[in-house]
Amino acid sequence: MKTHVAIIGGGPSGLLLSQLLHIRGISSIILERQSKAHVLSRIRAGVLEQGLIGLLREAGVCDRLEAEGFRHDGTVLTFDEQSFRVDFKDFIDQPVVVYGQTEITRDLYAAREAAGGRFEFNVEDVVIDPHGPSVSYAVGGETRVIECDFVAGCDGFHGVSRKTIPQDKRQEFEKVYPFGWLGILSETPPVHEELIYANSERGFALCSMRNNALSRYYIQCDANDDAARWSDDAFWAELKKRLPAKFADALVTGPSIEKSIAPLRSFVCEPMQYGKLFLCGDAAHIVPPTGAKGLNTAASDVHYLYQGLRAFYQRGDMSELDAYSSKALARVWKAERFSWWFTSLMHRFPDQAAFDIKMQKAELEFLRSSPAAQAAMAVNYVGLPY
Repeated sequence: MKTHVAIIGGGPSGLLLSQLLHIRGISSIILERQSKAHVLSRIRAGVLEQGLIGLLREAGVCDRLEAEGFRHDGTVLTFDEQSFRVDFKDFIDQPVVVYGQTEITRDLYAAREAAGGRFEFNVEDVVIDPHGPSVSYAVGGETRVIECDFVAGCDGFHGVSRKTIPQDKRQEFEKVYPFGWLGILSETPPVHEELIYANSERGFALCSMRNNALSRYYIQCDANDDAARWSDDAFWAELKKRLPAKFADALVTGPSIEKSIAPLRSFVCEPMQYGKLFLCGDAAHIVPPTGAKGLNTAASDVHYLYQGLRAFYQRGDMSELDAYSSKALARVWKAERFSWWFTSLMHRFPDQAAFDIKMQKAELEFLRSSPAAQAAMAVNYVGLPY
């Protein structure tokens, strides 16, 4: 088979890149190691920056998001029974939009299928030749080969794309956090109209939502904890202990429909390109979910790669593709910094001394009382420009 761009990974990054390329007449084939149903079953966050929304709009995949997404003009932080709101509208006059990542993926699949997009699901034994370039793989025991101009590695942290770059040609930076997030999804109304981030002596908590009747809640837990040992009642009781009374008393509880523990890490691979292979999203970098930057930072990678591919196919200009890694990483590291800062501010660490806790509270108090500090947070939370 032949195509302009072979895309490894059928999640939102690969789908968005494929759809953007399609509207510019650039062909692609998507390879996904799982089934489509499995991809659509993944429960992920959905706090969207304006940059991602703009890309979805350009891709023609924004109708349902605009009809069903929830505009958030701020967010709430709590500590020591205190709460304060950071108002995005006041500082930068831009909101974020809450719309589930699963729904974005569903919308993108619908758009690609309507346009006759080419997919291969349940692929195995993927081998990327970044210099040919080409991609070989197996489906149902049959080996197939795609000849292409470029390869986009959108296959996540555990995928083959990053590992294709020789170890002596890449450098990896990682911080593993000593805790995880125990999260549940419940068919209950959210406790508040905006997200609540809570710092408590018992650990972090987050109150989020998918829609008016579907809520997502998280509590900080031990990195080696087991979700199966947590009953719904135990989860709700612990969550209430970490929230100020006015929010705990308003919490509507109910049976969970999904429960899992997510580990937290910060990770960056440099460079994000090798030969004709370009890494996007989790294949190149991971952020802790505290700042809602995972999907949004993947989208900024898609933006830079899409612009580079457009320049090549429309003008024969390779300069933007040559600069892809440096452009993408400049924004990635800023997102990593914000996610690291917000994670450090809101969580309790096992080795935290009394001095460290005092500093954390002083930082929260400064953020509560300083418009300048809130403006800096708002700019980062809503999303830095591309």
